[in-house]
Amino acid sequence: MTTSHDVQGESFFLNLRFLLIICVFAGNALEPLVASLQLAQQWFSWIFMFHMPLFVLVTGYFAKTSLTGLAGQKVLLQIGMQYLIFQSLYSILDIVIFHVPHIHHSFFAPYLLLWFLASHICWRLLMLSFQKIPPVVQLGISVLLGILVGYLPVDGIWLSVCRTFVYLPYFVAGYHLKYVDIRRFFTTPVRIIAGIVSLLLMVLAGTSYFGIPAGWLYGNMTYGELGHTEWYAGIYRIGIYGVQWIASLAFLSFVPTVTGRITEMGRRTLYVFLLHGLIVRTVVAKGVYEYIDTPVEVLLILVCAAGLCCLLTMPWVRTATRPLIEPQVEWMLKPTPYLFRRSA
Repeated sequence: MTTSHDVQGESFFLNLRFLLIICVFAGNALEPLVASLQLAQQWFSWIFMFHMPLFVLVTGYFAKTSLTGLAGQKVLLQIGMQYLIFQSLYSILDIVIFHVPHIHHSFFAPYLLLWFLASHICWRLLMLSFQKIPPVVQLGISVLLGILVGYLPVDGIWLSVCRTFVYLPYFVAGYHLKYVDIRRFFTTPVRIIAGIVSLLLMVLAGTSYFGIPAGWLYGNMTYGELGHTEWYAGIYRIGIYGVQWIASLAFLSFVPTVTGRITEMGRRTLYVFLLHGLIVRTVVAKGVYEYIDTPVEVLLILVCAAGLCCLLTMPWVRTATRPLIEPQVEWMLKPTPYLFRRSA
């Protein structure tokens, strides 16, 4: 039976998902300007404190209805197909048009944003293996794995191994999260305080005192790659977790709880996620960013990112691109017929 809490919870997390995809688009659109414009660096750092942790959390929340059984198998196959299709597409376009430096063209090295698909498969498989473990223990194990993965003597991008385990705690937390807990926690006074904290973090992100290197916020590098070979480097990851949890909770104060237009757009964020990289990489390749050098133009980038997010959630975009983004996988789940029937 569907309760009002279930409906409100779905609306809240769909609203959150839409706001986060705007942040994803904005963050990737700002990245080419980080080294040259202080305002771009400030907004970029603020966004990266919470947008991927929360995006993974909301992914975990919606995974609870499709983790096991036939539905779970279908989702895993579909994510796998999405990865194969877009890894091929982005790699070909990179060779021909984008020419992003230091890119490994391999199915074992996800192309930029496609790490999320590779990690999503792993998060689901890990959650399946956690099923008989109490939720608190699951979260504890995931945090420990997120800390320990940084000590591996490997390149963190291969198979998205670093991000898979660094962001695993957020997927586990989202899987067990209930909307009633969100509603109980975010009273009006808490929302006001959280909103102030989020704005304060935005201001701090623009100061030299904040100084969190982007590599720590990306979560895609080992401690050695980040220049920390000390045995206690894992403590830094704990600190980053603390910042991300605070920033994430603070951002939740901005999320509306009512069902509205953005709720429906929140159902189609996968289209924005997989397609927006094509737009950003094309704009970079065409040299547009070479002409952006003022704060007003940075704000214009943010407005364009939000507008394009809305555009990419339109039904006609879904109709046009659905075969690529939601490939049919049901045929893989059909039982294989016997080639020869056993005689009576």
